[in-house]
Amino acid sequence: MDIKKNYSEYLREKFPPKVKFVERMEALIGRDDAKKFFEICYTPTPNSIRCNTLKISVEDLKGRLKSYGWKVRQPFAEFPEVMIVDSKLGPGELGNLKEHLLGYYYVQEISSMLPIFVLKPVSGDFVLDLCASPGSKTTQAAAMMENSGTIIANEISMGRVAILNFNLERCGVMNAIVTRKEGVALCEKFLKKSKFRFDKILVDAPCSGEGTLRKSPKTFEMWNLNMIKKMAGVQKRLASAALKLLKVGGTMIYSTCTLAPEEDEGIVDYLVKNFDVVVEHPTSVPLVVGLPGSTSDGAKIELPLKFRCGVTVFGDMIFDESVRNCLRLYPQDNNTDGFFVAKLRKVGDGEIGGRK
Repeated sequence: MDIKKNYSEYLREKFPPKVKFVERMEALIGRDDAKKFFEICYTPTPNSIRCNTLKISVEDLKGRLKSYGWKVRQPFAEFPEVMIVDSKLGPGELGNLKEHLLGYYYVQEISSMLPIFVLKPVSGDFVLDLCASPGSKTTQAAAMMENSGTIIANEISMGRVAILNFNLERCGVMNAIVTRKEGVALCEKFLKKSKFRFDKILVDAPCSGEGTLRKSPKTFEMWNLNMIKKMAGVQKRLASAALKLLKVGGTMIYSTCTLAPEEDEGIVDYLVKNFDVVVEHPTSVPLVVGLPGSTSDGAKIELPLKFRCGVTVFGDMIFDESVRNCLRLYPQDNNTDGFFVAKLRKVGDGEIGGRK
């Protein structure tokens, strides 16, 4: 009896995709590719973890995990802290291990690690993580910064603040200040009370979650166009407010775990047309040539992941050509979740009025 196959069939019957969702994905990536997308959405993602180098070395953690008989591999030479556990694990085993409770590793899907890899925070940076809970990216940034510099980790929900604080403490993060405020209001307060500006900002915005179907099949039921439009409004306000706090020459990452262009390229297009920013190609994770929608800029490939560039046309929406520099990660290309990442560099403090 193939338990995995039967469970996938169960999920497919219980959470079928809505017709409009299927039509949109076919318009976005083609019918054949959309079929592959929906097929993989009913399968689990591999068990991926990130070694917390604030507490343990990569080799020491790897040795500990192997002592339990786990098969562990490191898919990225440049980021050895990223590990995939290929062993068959029992329910909750990955999260209940002593090493996890001690904060030696963080259970994190590979696509979720991309925003911080692209942001590249370093020791001494002042970083704003506007939508920080549960803390996966905050703890990742702190590790890359070696607990030096300062991270403002913001979250609006008290319950999620508690989770964020727990993970920061568990992982030994010492350079983060946790704030609880609605994101736009926090940015406006900074602007009103101080002339301080951040070196780097992450806006990992709340979204419709189309990229998380593999771990949250209920998203199939929740999916609707009204939610996408509502989330796009929230994202636009958050990203716009955050940009005003970025230093000239600084970097802001706008990311989501959805694939809806309204929430992805649509937001970046708005920022390009209303602020003095440029969309940079994230050369640390360049596009793989040969995929539909891919492009090559001659950059060195440092991560063996397959990315597609941002879309410039979807339905009646036409976006600025520079959004092609954004990254789209599809689950069927890499056996990951779906994700979107845009790297924005601020070139001036002015706002460009009237350009929609």
